[in-house]
Amino acid sequence: MDRNFAWQADAVALADRISTLLGVVRAAEAELGSLLVEIESRGVLELFGYRSVPHLLAQLADIPKSAAEKLLKRARTLNSSRALDGTPIPAIAPATGTVAASGSLSNPMIDTIVATLTQIPPEHREEAEQSLLSFAEDSGHKQVAALGARIVAHLDPDGTAPEETEPATPRRELSLRRKRTGIWELSGHLDDETGTRASALLDSLAQRRGSEDHRCPAERYGDAFSDAIDLALNTPGLPTQAGERAHVMVTIPLQNLTSGLGTALLGDTGTLSAAEARIHACDCKLIPAVLDSASAPLDLGRARRLIPTPIRNALYLRDRGCAFPGCHRPPRHCQGHHIRHWADGGPTDLNNLALMCAHHHRLLHRSGWEVRIAPDGLPEFLPPVWLDKRRQPRRNNLHQPIPTAA
Repeated sequence: MDRNFAWQADAVALADRISTLLGVVRAAEAELGSLLVEIESRGVLELFGYRSVPHLLAQLADIPKSAAEKLLKRARTLNSSRALDGTPIPAIAPATGTVAASGSLSNPMIDTIVATLTQIPPEHREEAEQSLLSFAEDSGHKQVAALGARIVAHLDPDGTAPEETEPATPRRELSLRRKRTGIWELSGHLDDETGTRASALLDSLAQRRGSEDHRCPAERYGDAFSDAIDLALNTPGLPTQAGERAHVMVTIPLQNLTSGLGTALLGDTGTLSAAEARIHACDCKLIPAVLDSASAPLDLGRARRLIPTPIRNALYLRDRGCAFPGCHRPPRHCQGHHIRHWADGGPTDLNNLALMCAHHHRLLHRSGWEVRIAPDGLPEFLPPVWLDKRRQPRRNNLHQPIPTAA
């Protein structure tokens, strides 16, 4: 590659070049796998004098034997072969092997499809494999895994029985302190049971949300902790304080909210950027206030939810969770996003709303992604041009659709 290319190319050209190279690498690895299976079928000891194919590949490629074994194991699932006595050994996912040879499937995608097919009776595998491959054309491996789980669940609706465990004796300490910089420090000790539950909760909330999620693990777990707090604050049974449900007040002049410039008051002493306040203002309880020149309130309007309950329920039923492509978050993890912000005159109705988790809500406010309501009344997302220069609309196809009459 011309060295000047990397310096002069724009985001679209760089992404195109990476995609091309990935295709070459994946196709080459698929061909390598088929060759290794052929060598194993004919007898590696007779051909090369090595006692196993992984030992041979480790020598030829200068890689650890464990990596060679993993590559061969994947290749066996994609390529039919025969035992040394000539007995045919069918591939678990032969159609996947054919598609993989074109370089269009990543290793995680291949492993996801194979893992699903191994849980499916042989008589149903061909149909299931075609469904998974069709879905894989426009989806990431996590979305395909979700479809695979649905297929397996359909074939085995009862699943495995859950295990019961004996809880440990609780012993917990927690300290939360705000520093003058506005950063909060969290420290504490949890008993084994509570720590395990907390870890499971944060693990589930800290999963990557699609291929465009580039947060490091620490950032994902920090966001997961924030999401856990949002879930708790939205719980109907949460105890009240002074007759009110626990909440955080954000105060901002309408001019700052409309422009996205300046700051807002967070709670009693904190500050928040106006741009961040716009994100929270998409779905909030609103108390309009008129202040005098000394910032003393002259008139307070009645508190109201910006998105009324009937519209919120309709939004839950329509989007079934975060509407962003590839996101699995259910409705209880999500906020209503005004496609045209209400501060800019956007109405609060279904044609101007999309359900978004906190992470993708912020992404939409700060990136080149755009959302719109398609003619069929469902939200669809236009990726930034560096990701898809044609900006083909994308949808979230992970959430279960609403049951309809047969």
